[in-house]
Amino acid sequence: MMRLLDLFSGIGGFSLGLERSGAFKTVAFCEIEDYPRRVLAKRWPGVPIYDDIRTLTAEQLASDGIRVDAICGGFPCQDISIAGSKAGISASRSGLWSELSRLIGEIRPRYVIVENVTNLLAGPSERPGWWFGRVLGDLASLGYNAEWHCIPASSVGAEHDRDRVWIVAYSDEVRELQPQGREQVQRGRISNRVEAVGPDTDQARYKGRVQARTDHPHVARFQPWLRSAINNATPASREHWNHQPVLGRGVHGVPNRVDRIGALGNSVYPKITEMIGMSIIEAEKMK
Repeated sequence: MMRLLDLFSGIGGFSLGLERSGAFKTVAFCEIEDYPRRVLAKRWPGVPIYDDIRTLTAEQLASDGIRVDAICGGFPCQDISIAGSKAGISASRSGLWSELSRLIGEIRPRYVIVENVTNLLAGPSERPGWWFGRVLGDLASLGYNAEWHCIPASSVGAEHDRDRVWIVAYSDEVRELQPQGREQVQRGRISNRVEAVGPDTDQARYKGRVQARTDHPHVARFQPWLRSAINNATPASREHWNHQPVLGRGVHGVPNRVDRIGALGNSVYPKITEMIGMSIIEAEKMK
């Protein structure tokens, strides 16, 4: 069982899915907003919740008796999202990536799982791919290999798109899978865990959109663990999609409803993190 440090935790979508995979146990959270912190305290009683990644250190974790095998986190996207300021990965919010990479270097976990908007791959417009190059470069400088894929929530059955890039990085201490091992994992158990739903007529259009994104020149030379899982999936059946799922039945009469909507909007889809956790289990078996 790998001990998980969940950063930028929100309401715990990362931990929920990874714990469901059976390979992870969350030992600490870090979340600055009050409402999600109350959700975490209720759902994970007794698990420490730190309030600011900028002040969290490996030394503090060690002094609190917390040991970490894996780190996960979706660092803020507001400065790199197409709907945001596009100020860049060095701006005040998305620039918190530097704090995440600092902790990776201090703690040296076996695995790192990162999530963000797909525009991380593309931007900035004047230097396409540089933001993602910064993330990969920082991981490489710390001695981590990285693999990634764009995985929309719709690819595993959700009724909304929520297309995101997912990065799995592993340290030099984790033996890299041989090519035949990767192929076996891709074509076997991982792809079987993706729930392929929706009409066949959507499949070609969906695959084309994902393939175009994974063939980006900054991405094509890496072979992600989850490629076949996504290529074998189809989007959820739909006639008219909103940008976000219908929340009405979940928020009427609920206190702090505005905070709740914001918390859901910022969360990750747990079924994806569960699938990633299962893929790590299979990778560990191949060693």
